Amino acid sequence: MSSLDTVDLSSIQFLQRQAASLLLYRSVLSDPPGIAFLELLDALKRWDAEGLIYLQAYGKWFQAIAATNKSWQDYLIWQILRNDNPFTQQAQRQDFASLPSALVAAVQQDLQALQSLYECNGGELSCWVQEASKLPLAPVVWYREQDEISDLSDAEKKAIASLQELDNWADAVEDLAAYYRECGTGILSEYQALRWQSGQLLGIAHPDPIKIKELAGYESQRDALMKNTEFLLLGYPALHVLLYGSRGSGKSSLVKGLLNEYANRNLRLIEVSKSDLKDLSKIVELLRNVPQKFIIFVDDLSFEEDDDAFKALKVVLEGNITARPQNVVVYATSNRRHLIREFFKDRPTPSDEEVHAWDTVQEKLSFSDRFGLTLTFEPADQKTYLTIVRHLAEQAGITLPIENLEYRALQWATRHNGRSGRTAQQFVDYLKGELATLDR
Repeated sequence: MSSLDTVDLSSIQFLQRQAASLLLYRSVLSDPPGIAFLELLDALKRWDAEGLIYLQAYGKWFQAIAATNKSWQDYLIWQILRNDNPFTQQAQRQDFASLPSALVAAVQQDLQALQSLYECNGGELSCWVQEASKLPLAPVVWYREQDEISDLSDAEKKAIASLQELDNWADAVEDLAAYYRECGTGILSEYQALRWQSGQLLGIAHPDPIKIKELAGYESQRDALMKNTEFLLLGYPALHVLLYGSRGSGKSSLVKGLLNEYANRNLRLIEVSKSDLKDLSKIVELLRNVPQKFIIFVDDLSFEEDDDAFKALKVVLEGNITARPQNVVVYATSNRRHLIREFFKDRPTPSDEEVHAWDTVQEKLSFSDRFGLTLTFEPADQKTYLTIVRHLAEQAGITLPIENLEYRALQWATRHNGRSGRTAQQFVDYLKGELATLDR
């Protein structure tokens, strides 16, 4: 028997019953803070003359919730908004009025149960631990002021306000459905950049911060790619895009910059390596019928003879009996126009057994034509290179005289990797560090 009084034990048992009663939102409590919370409730019901189990359980919960940098209340709300369950999945695909009534009733029950857990704050937990452990002072209470997040969407603001302000969370179910329909759920709502790895999507917590405005020298290619991406975001048919050309010309940076340009419009970037292209059809089906728009990004693309990845990408680009989802496009970069390596020995001779051998060669060489839009990045000439250098220097706040800047930039290109956008960026980064050191 715990050393808590009967009233406290009754409150703890009530919270445990509420948590156990969850039908759809059970995984809200499956992360470390939720697990530690349930373990703390369980510990408080047990007898421990020295009170060590109470203190250890509280310490585990305190550490877990502090790691989120959120209050217990904010943590629970964000878990609800990110939760992936049958209700959140169906709410993305159909109107609220057409959802099964039993599903809505289950959500209402779960929300009322979660509201009870929400109302159990850190101060109450600390008091219970103090009483059970017979401590002269209560353990430190974890408390975090609610952050003012200005870049939330209207749907997010409305869903959060519903849960924070309503006396009965069951009344928030329709607002939550609207939120899921607009913002999605799970990992796709949590991360803007993701990677397909080992058969699953993994979120990228710190994507490349490169911005479109930082890129210069290939304005026509940039404008064409942005226009195509606008089509995707507006729900119109968008084209798959191949960006090919010389190394260091900014092809990959341009694609990554799109994410930072349009992330507030529900754009997601999913990086898929060549070795994982065999999963491409599976990835596309996973993204079908969700609210976000997706760029599947394949960097440095090329194929060898009889490459399975070639066949997988061909199916997605050309389509099959399954309709192509309107919210997914493939953007690939390559250093070669013809993506499949071809050797002179591959070309047919009169003695070849295959009657239509040239057709096979053309099939390989024309693979890049299956991309609806091909953007060419020619090697940077001196004028383009210096334009990029001046642009990057201005972005970095470097105020050297133009003649001096350009002279040093040309020296750098000669001694390093030649003229390219990458070389220009490396030069400006070095120069920025050098000038900062001189100013110290």
